Amino acid sequence: MQYLLTPYAKSTPPFAWWEGAFTDQELNWLQEKAQNATQDAVVGTSNGPSVINNVRRSQVSWLENTPDTNFVFKKLAHVASRLNADHYGFDLTGFGESLQLTNYDQSQHGMYGWHQDYGAIVSRKLSLVVQLTDPSQYEGGNLQIKTNGEPTNVRKQRGLIVAFPSYILHQVTPVTQGTRQSLVAWVSGPAFK
Repeated sequence: MQYLLTPYAKSTPPFAWWEGAFTDQELNWLQEKAQNATQDAVVGTSNGPSVINNVRRSQVSWLENTPDTNFVFKKLAHVASRLNADHYGFDLTGFGESLQLTNYDQSQHGMYGWHQDYGAIVSRKLSLVVQLTDPSQYEGGNLQIKTNGEPTNVRKQRGLIVAFPSYILHQVTPVTQGTRQSLVAWVSGPAFK
């Protein structure tokens, strides 16, 4: 397992990454679940969650913590704990929500515009994105993180886990060929002060 922090600086965004947490077999299992997602993704608005296609186009499903899925939660908790201890120092309490599996398809130019990962019920503090698709299987679909007004593409690599503070602006650019699947988790804690 390897990890690296891209430090806070004007020329680089504040995100950390981790490799090798999941086996190919585990990634295949997660990717298949994401490919079978059928629920249209929603965006939080003042009137509640809504499907807004000019902001977000993807399908999602949810992974609950059960005996069959507990290994996913344990591995992500380990990664989040290490990266947080080494780089962020946030007061975290754990996963306050189910994990989100997302499928971005070329047929609808799957994407998610610039946003922050605010939580409506829990205080999201650290966001984790696991790339499930081999980059040779799709075009577009770049995870970008914005710092000082400049978007930076996160390296595409199957199994790569990217962690960043949930208040950071980020997006997924439109998928132009193939499909892109990801797993998203939010680690919660007391509200920032």
